[in-house]
Amino acid sequence: MDCVKLVLIFMLYPFLCQLAFSSSLRHLCSKDQLHALLQFKQMFTINPNASDYCRRSRTLSWNKSTDCCSWNGVQCDEITRQVIELDLYCSGLQGKFHTTSNLFHLSNLKQLDLSYTDFFGLLISPKFVLRIWTLRGILPERVFHLSNLEDLSLPHNSQTGPIPSNISGLQNLQYLYLTSNYLNGTIPSWIFSLPSLTYLNVRNKTFSGKIQELKSKTLLYVILKQNQLEGPIPKSLLDQQYLQTLILSQNNFSGQIASTIFNSKTLRVLDLGSNHLNGTIPHCLGGMSGLEVLGLNNNNLSGTINTENKLIIINLYGNKLKGKVPTSLTNCRYLKFLDLGNNELNDTFPSWLGGLRDLQILSLRSNKGNLPVSLFENFKAMKIIGEHSGTREYIANDYSGKYANTLIVTTKGLDQELPRVLTTEIIINLSRNRFEGYLPSIIGDLVGLRMLNLSHNGLEGGEIPQQLASLTFLAVINLSPNHLVGCIPKGKQFDTFENSSYQGNDGLRVFPLSKDCGGEDGVLQATTPVELGCNTPHFGLE
Repeated sequence: MDCVKLVLIFMLYPFLCQLAFSSSLRHLCSKDQLHALLQFKQMFTINPNASDYCRRSRTLSWNKSTDCCSWNGVQCDEITRQVIELDLYCSGLQGKFHTTSNLFHLSNLKQLDLSYTDFFGLLISPKFVLRIWTLRGILPERVFHLSNLEDLSLPHNSQTGPIPSNISGLQNLQYLYLTSNYLNGTIPSWIFSLPSLTYLNVRNKTFSGKIQELKSKTLLYVILKQNQLEGPIPKSLLDQQYLQTLILSQNNFSGQIASTIFNSKTLRVLDLGSNHLNGTIPHCLGGMSGLEVLGLNNNNLSGTINTENKLIIINLYGNKLKGKVPTSLTNCRYLKFLDLGNNELNDTFPSWLGGLRDLQILSLRSNKGNLPVSLFENFKAMKIIGEHSGTREYIANDYSGKYANTLIVTTKGLDQELPRVLTTEIIINLSRNRFEGYLPSIIGDLVGLRMLNLSHNGLEGGEIPQQLASLTFLAVINLSPNHLVGCIPKGKQFDTFENSSYQGNDGLRVFPLSKDCGGEDGVLQATTPVELGCNTPHFGLE
């Protein structure tokens, strides 16, 4: 029996060796692919002026003694071992890209990312997802004839002129990203007729004209902010069945908002701020069960909002809302940012606003009403110093790549823009509301407060509560002009605030000038109440 086993092993040995050898070969890329990639590497040098981050070239690990499927930036199909993706993002490469490169011999290549490289010339091949940053020269019209192109990203380039119109062959295009160029003119109607397009971002500051009605039914993300687009917002754009993000802010759109948009179950971000929209806010806002960000600021909208959804941000600053603060806001349990400033609201600002447990930024600037002390009793998010206050987390951080949740602070005539609002920013802006009475000491319980603006009201009959000195995170306070008297609290943050924070309060005395406040002789010089509009922080989504 042992002899039989020995004979079988001897007979099968060559077959087993061949099988093991062929199996090991399947883990290696072919020689032609290896040579094509090495030839591509030799075309370029490392840019010595590239940033430290972009100088870490992935091609440094490429050499003929190793399997090209193991090289940095190279991805192969697990079965065929053919190169399918080449990611050279921010690799610090520079030089001329020749269209005769052996790279085009990689017949199975599906994605080529050359973002943040410095190339002359342009690769023209129908095989690739094309992503190129810092491309110099004129964008050849041939690029739009790549019939299999799915992804075209050309931001931060020096392209000029209109978008070429002869590009009807891009039937498979899904992703179009053309921001921060010098392209101009109108956005051609063919863009909205591409049958496969899902992502469109042409934030450019230079496009103008009207948007035509859409034929596309596949759009998920549309970002056209910071242009000069005008006319009504096409109803067909608002009717997109699967739309998740629509950002049209900072344009010149006019007319009313079609109510159909507020029936969307998929929309998560709607930003139509800083346009010339008018009419009433549709009452069916509550039907948008998935909405998390609503920006309608700086328009001419009236009416109110009726909502019960997952909203995190509501910005209605600078409209014509009248009446009372809508009680339906109590349904927004996740609300962190509420800006109803510069409207025509007239209300005793209800204490139920304090029941919004996660609320961090509240602006009711330039309305009318009385200030109830109970408003400050509940703000739970403002009474907590975050456990992760040392980390940089942002409100609506999930949308950071698409939506800029900016905070505008106007101080001493200068606008300062924070590109995103940190979750640690806790702000109350109740300026210009004709509030009367005293400054409630309970504000001292809001230990997470960063900015407090109660300027241009009628606060009187009392001092600035000493409890406010315990607000160690308070960075900005504005109490001018009111009718406050007595001593300004001493120590901690109050030692850092300038006199302009209290200007127009003739009865205030300040350390260390006042003997009555424990210092040398002297009283804060009386000032004539003046208009301090440029000194009033203005908070809003842009």
